[in-house]
Amino acid sequence: MKSVIFSFLLILALPLSMNGNDFKGIKRITANESQNESNSWINFVKLFELSEIPEKSLTQIACDSKYWLWINEKLVVFEGQLKRGPTPNDTYYDEVDIAPYLKLGKNKIAILVWYFGKDGFSHKSSGQAGLVFKNDVLHIHSDNTWLSRLNKAFEYTSRDYPNYRLSESNVRFDARKESFDWILLEDNLRGFGRAKVLGDAESSPWNKLVKRPIPLWKNSGLKEYKNKINFPFVSEGDTLILTLPYNAQITPYFQIRSDAGKVIDIRTDNYRIGNTLSVRAEYVTSSGLQEYESLGWMNGHQVRYYFPEGVEIMDVKYRETGYDTEFTGSFTCNDAFFNRLWEKALRTLYVTMRDTYMDCPDRERAQWWGDLVNESGEAFYALSPSAASLTQKGMLELINWQRSDGTIYSPVPGMYTSELPGQMLASIGYYGFWNYYMNTGDKETVEKVYNGVKKYLSVWETDEKGILVHREGDWYWGDWGTNIDKQGIFNAFYYLALKGFKNMSELLGYNGEVKKTQEKMDAFKKAFNAQLWKNGEYRSETYTGETDDRTQALAVVAGLADEAKFPEILQKLKTQKFASPYLEKYVLEALFIMGYEEYGLQRMKERYSEMINDPARTTLYELWNIGSGSVNHAWSGGGLTILSQYVCGVYPVEAAWKTIRIRPQMGSLTYAATENTTVNGKFSVEINKSNGKYRIHTLLPQESNAIVMIPVSYKKINLNNHLIWNGKEKRNQWSEYLGIDNGYHTFKIKSGNWNFVAE
Repeated sequence: MKSVIFSFLLILALPLSMNGNDFKGIKRITANESQNESNSWINFVKLFELSEIPEKSLTQIACDSKYWLWINEKLVVFEGQLKRGPTPNDTYYDEVDIAPYLKLGKNKIAILVWYFGKDGFSHKSSGQAGLVFKNDVLHIHSDNTWLSRLNKAFEYTSRDYPNYRLSESNVRFDARKESFDWILLEDNLRGFGRAKVLGDAESSPWNKLVKRPIPLWKNSGLKEYKNKINFPFVSEGDTLILTLPYNAQITPYFQIRSDAGKVIDIRTDNYRIGNTLSVRAEYVTSSGLQEYESLGWMNGHQVRYYFPEGVEIMDVKYRETGYDTEFTGSFTCNDAFFNRLWEKALRTLYVTMRDTYMDCPDRERAQWWGDLVNESGEAFYALSPSAASLTQKGMLELINWQRSDGTIYSPVPGMYTSELPGQMLASIGYYGFWNYYMNTGDKETVEKVYNGVKKYLSVWETDEKGILVHREGDWYWGDWGTNIDKQGIFNAFYYLALKGFKNMSELLGYNGEVKKTQEKMDAFKKAFNAQLWKNGEYRSETYTGETDDRTQALAVVAGLADEAKFPEILQKLKTQKFASPYLEKYVLEALFIMGYEEYGLQRMKERYSEMINDPARTTLYELWNIGSGSVNHAWSGGGLTILSQYVCGVYPVEAAWKTIRIRPQMGSLTYAATENTTVNGKFSVEINKSNGKYRIHTLLPQESNAIVMIPVSYKKINLNNHLIWNGKEKRNQWSEYLGIDNGYHTFKIKSGNWNFVAE
């Protein structure tokens, strides 16, 4: 079999847009023999001739559920199409420029469509396999002049099958029945017939087609595994265990020589999570030399190939694909533990990004919003600006799936329908939607979700005492673990939701809503403290368990707790350690907000020690110990945000990073540095404490400002070797002194390269 399947040239996605295209007159097609069976694969071919090649040839492509596109034997798109849907009824489409792949004379478009045919926690099936193709430049549209057929080499594997949360099936390919020769220019297209027209492109059950708002996948091409194998050799019935450099989304490849009819099994070390199964692959050999890449992605640290006895193994490789963003951020300090934590959090973040943000890439692949709030916050410190499009997509989906009674729920898209009130309040609040705006300056998206946020907040009511009416939603869940004061947690997240909504209202000029929401916040804060603060701790009236560290922390983070309560809250956080990695992020953040950064670092070490000291895994667990959940879970990476935002002290105080606050809280650390590329350009901050001197070096992007804060304990401050403070302000042309703020001298500087030295 010719290896054209493996040549790839990445096509960059077009600018972010949720606008539709004009699909009037365009048809949706399928193979005549298609019965819309789950896990079915369909080949589509279009032959045409060109007398000239256009400079640009934009093409709109949609399918249910995934497609691979070749033009003239070159692979143009590796796993195109996003899982359904942008709303409960609609479907995404891709836009690709195919001009670089066209040639004079005879041309051939070949498309392989994989129809999942079942719902999951990240996909809503339309119930109809098919393809839409629209190219107005070439006047090529999906219709009955296309050729198609079911690809009968793709089958169900033997038992066992993936768990019900996954819309993907295992992938089995029987090479005795089919090859990939059908994509070759000179193939005779045996078995193909005219495609069947199902209806208009935007008719039911696909409905409106919405442009893909995120890039096509980054693609590594085929790569060698870490452990080197001397090929070729003949298998004795071995399982070949190949090591990946980190937990990654991969598709496995091999080249072999074999007799026909032998079954090769491929799975990763993440195939089984407790009693829950992820995806795997099978391949049935043909006779002779052959190569194959299983197209259903899987993830893990190891790929395990079972080769039956007598199979001669010529080569094994893998392809890594994933969300198209760059690792532009970094963090380093003089303590290797925190450096490893930051790096593992980054790996955890990246492997949980694809069609949506995910909780885990193996068991569920689901866009739980409690996870997404943590993930999105990390991305702004670790990844290039393209990552923000995945957050924006999630925001629009969450509100587009809102029910008529005002409730929102996740994960969406998918078949899940239960509201988790705490996670939903977190999603629309200060750390969710508003944090997206602060990092991007995307006012348009705030406008799109605003009414949905307002509608959801109206679902919540306060009682005669001024705090939330007890409301359980569909799943009365606060966190994993024990001693969970759910009502305390919900009340704090509600206040954060009001805070985010007030800011949105102010941004959009709804002054009446600003006034009304501020009044509601003032009354709520007073009632919260009157009702929940008892005997030196926060506790809801009906909660009878041990003091919940989560509720104490969220009261601080939300701004409900005043400074006078901080010492007593600190004592609770020193003794109570019930939060899962999901809400531990807020516990750590509370410690830094209260000014107890030294204990914050200590607690971070204590809580994360098993995960960070695990030499076998590059990602963070779902829960604190191995074996009690997935070994890669998105919500566990909040420590990354704490290290960059609080230890290095870097945070946007004006939207789109136009003004940056720099207020390091290093505790006993003597060195820390962080950097990233924001929507406003690259920043870097480096702090060094040694020999009685305190140095901050920062590089700011063009047309930006920074508020640099230096403890008042330092009596002499120089900026770029010029004295700017020596007991009083020394007026200068480089900085503006803003006074003392909570024990810090504050200086405003503009874009450039700056060195502060305090002593």
